[in-house]
Amino acid sequence: MHATKGDRLLIHGRVVGQQDHFVEIVEVLGPDGTPPFRVRAENGHETIMSPGPDCVVEHRPSSTQG
Repeated sequence: MHATKGDRLLIHGRVVGQQDHFVEIVEVLGPDGTPPFRVRAENGHETIMSPGPDCVVEHRPSSTQG
């Protein structure tokens, strides 16, 4: 799993009734874009996490145009 600052991490709900949610990656702490990541939730809470198989990185759109 690789990410850059500004990407979003989709965390799938793991139990019935738990909804999926997004967090923003605000800092990549591992080498070459690998976990752990410092993330910020919509409510402003920040934490450091190493995502598991229930997570997917959504890369931010590239700002370059071709």
